[in-house]
Amino acid sequence: MTVFTSKTLYTPLRKIDGARVCVENGAVVSVASPNDSEAAPNKAITDFSDCAIVPGFFDIHVHGGVNCDVMRGSADDMNRFEGFLARHGVTSYFPTTVTASLDATLSALERLAERIESANKDGAAGARPLGIHLEGPFLSNARRGVHPPVDLMKPSVSAFDKLWQAARGHVRMLTIAPELNGAEEVIAEAAKRGVCVSIGHSDATLEQARSGVKAGARHATHTFNAMRPLDHRAPGILGEVLTNNQLSADVIADGIHVDPVVVDLLFRAKGIEKFVLITDAISATGMPDGRYQLGTLEVELKDGRCMRDGNLAGSALTMDRAVRNVMKFAGLDLQQAARAASLNPAKAVGIRKGTIEPGADADFVVLTSTGEVRATVVKGVVIQ
Repeated sequence: MTVFTSKTLYTPLRKIDGARVCVENGAVVSVASPNDSEAAPNKAITDFSDCAIVPGFFDIHVHGGVNCDVMRGSADDMNRFEGFLARHGVTSYFPTTVTASLDATLSALERLAERIESANKDGAAGARPLGIHLEGPFLSNARRGVHPPVDLMKPSVSAFDKLWQAARGHVRMLTIAPELNGAEEVIAEAAKRGVCVSIGHSDATLEQARSGVKAGARHATHTFNAMRPLDHRAPGILGEVLTNNQLSADVIADGIHVDPVVVDLLFRAKGIEKFVLITDAISATGMPDGRYQLGTLEVELKDGRCMRDGNLAGSALTMDRAVRNVMKFAGLDLQQAARAASLNPAKAVGIRKGTIEPGADADFVVLTSTGEVRATVVKGVVIQ
């Protein structure tokens, strides 16, 4: 058994001062405060006395980093990438696809399924992949961003099932434009299989967005980006996202994709329970300016922006920076910001993560008061 102590612990719903977290076999055994009578004699103690322990971050939308693209990366590339994620506080993630040819997508899904299964068997020396996020190919041509138009597909249950089979059932999230013909059937089928269906890359009207939600969608992908703009007479998809209390919504809080004032607006609209941070990071993250891959696409990183043909193409954001940014952009405190990067995404996708409590996986991150990562723990192991 190992005991981790800190100045403060956020579970994240509760705050415990002078916390003591006992970990055994990769799981949390107990969470105690100095007032609890239970002592911890003869146990290894790792002390972070001047920091806060918070649940490990969960990035449900990330394409890569440190020159690794998740659709193309080798095992060594993925090891490096997952270690990089952990050093930035991420303990769980969804490797996220980008629209590509069907053959390239199916091959990528097969490799990612193997990665998820091997991580479950062998453990990991970094962030653990828990499922696949399909960003495409069922996206609006009008709001496709950099997704190649030639590879976009008409939604159909048979097409979705082909992707599902290649991923061996590891698809846990699907971004889809609800206005497309056939989308409602795919949304309903995916939701029935336990997939978190997220509306995005969409030119939907308000009525079309509501139909997608009625069919089973429950989340919104990189809110404001690749969506029909909000209009006061034709509110469109954003009208539904901002006002439906049943929908959670994620945002890229890098200060580039969405103005800080609009990040604040989204937080005010969704509240602390439905506000989710993502990175949408690509292989350029953690790298110097240059050219990098996003699936089959080449993207240029320059001055913190990932661009292709004049369009933003993912980000170079890390989750710990997103946490610090949202504290500044929307006035969140550390407890709220950590929740938006841990419990909230986990609840959005229906996976038991993002809490520090008996029986939970011992996945947490140690932060300074300003949100700098001091250490990351995955299944009870401190990641170097």
